[in-house]
Amino acid sequence: MRRKDREMPGEFAYEVIDHSPFGTLATVNEDGTPYCIPVSAVRVGDSLYFHCAHQGQKVANLRRRPEVCLSFVSYAHIPQGRFTTEYESAVVFGAAREITEDQEKIEALRRICLRYTPDNMAAFEGAVSESLGRTALWRIDIKEISGKRKKYDSAGVEMKFGRMK
Repeated sequence: MRRKDREMPGEFAYEVIDHSPFGTLATVNEDGTPYCIPVSAVRVGDSLYFHCAHQGQKVANLRRRPEVCLSFVSYAHIPQGRFTTEYESAVVFGAAREITEDQEKIEALRRICLRYTPDNMAAFEGAVSESLGRTALWRIDIKEISGKRKKYDSAGVEMKFGRMK
């Protein structure tokens, strides 16, 4: 990380993931070009789960080369009268693997639904029984994580390395 003065502790990076509406997954195409796409991910410990179709560019890339990078932004604000952006972000490096066992798939889907649609959990069992076979689930085991923030306090002073208030 170039701006070490904006680096935040690992716990902060995990909180960014937990509060981000989505993450951007970066993979590598067969010809070596980069490919990135947003995913609705949920964190369970040191792993991330997301769902998708069984086919597509993302899936082909993950099956061929499971090493990935994800970025998350949980806060962004452009302060008036300044040429800057306040933000809170996290970057994750890890390895992806497809989940094939039904019980782990169901539990991952439950976690995803609890995060994104908690008010609709009464319909979870029916939705899962209807769509489990056509839904792919992936797990990314986090190997490296970093958090970064640029934010100003009420006096307009930037809160540097690890300062929360």
